[in-house]
Amino acid sequence: MNNSSARMPLIDALKAIASQLIVLHHLAAYGPLSNAVQQAAPGLIGWFFDYARMAVQVFLVIGGFLAARGLAAQGDGLAAAPFGLIWKRYTRLVIPFMTAMALAVVCAAIADRWMDDDSIPARATLAQWFAHAFLLHGILDFDSLSAGAWYVAIDFQLFALMALLLWLGHAGGQILGGFRYLAMLLVCALAVGSLLWFNRDPSWDNWGVYFFGSYGLGAATWWASERRRLATWLAVIAAVSVLALVVDFRLRIALAVAVALSLGFARRSGLLERWPDDAVLAYLGKISYSVFLVHFPICLLANGLYAKFGLESASTAAVGMLLAWTASIGAATLFYRYIESPAASLRISATLAWPVKRILSRQGG
Repeated sequence: MNNSSARMPLIDALKAIASQLIVLHHLAAYGPLSNAVQQAAPGLIGWFFDYARMAVQVFLVIGGFLAARGLAAQGDGLAAAPFGLIWKRYTRLVIPFMTAMALAVVCAAIADRWMDDDSIPARATLAQWFAHAFLLHGILDFDSLSAGAWYVAIDFQLFALMALLLWLGHAGGQILGGFRYLAMLLVCALAVGSLLWFNRDPSWDNWGVYFFGSYGLGAATWWASERRRLATWLAVIAAVSVLALVVDFRLRIALAVAVALSLGFARRSGLLERWPDDAVLAYLGKISYSVFLVHFPICLLANGLYAKFGLESASTAAVGMLLAWTASIGAATLFYRYIESPAASLRISATLAWPVKRILSRQGG
């Protein structure tokens, strides 16, 4: 199998669709726009509120799938300490994240002048800023500065957990006489533990282990697709998943299983690398993280404007929601170009590091 495929259109498409569903979920969940449209279309708004949020499972599975591909494609673990990789992941996430949090604070302050709504975050404190910067806001029980901020912290925890398990598994395998797959077994064991225990207890939902079942399903699917007997390996994954659903049925886990198995069969069949060949989905998939980060501030402004002008009709609210959705994509396009893209991220990282380098050079001199 070719592990270095540069583009996976199916993953782009899944990320594109999932990110748009999350935007629609938040439009349906907050503010006077949602309240007005719900009067005319309660079923539609109710569906977006109850089910569109499950699209997060798509990102969890894809995250595990791609992490397995990038960190240990054969499942034999990481030979070198992963702390550099974890730091790189942190900076990759936190630079656009904190920029988006600043945008969220500004938009919340503007929206607060136009409407009185529970969806507007309270004024941020310095401690709250630091908690977000270190991705500890959920663990330390700080209110989020923007909807969906919890996911960024969880994504980082999941990657760090995965990298550490692969490193420890490789080291342990060497101690056990070169057992290659201890790392893969550790990841799968924690995934099973998450599915059967952690994910059934909401008190763990600020910790990565709560979501590691879905993440591990993605990783296990990548490793299964590397094996000759794909159907057998996927059957094992499906059997464990069915057991977890029999113990406690969760629709979100059923969705994660469906996405994971689809990725496995798509990779073996070649669909992963060639379908769908759609430029719009490819682009929306590429900017999906930017969409995730900036859409809520845009939604706050849209709701604020609707309230400011005293609008009440459902048809006007529906137009407002469509405009907010469109504006979110437009804002994400700019955000990706100037903040999130690899080139922009390197430029920002270099700018932030410049004062430190300057101080060190003076001390060295």
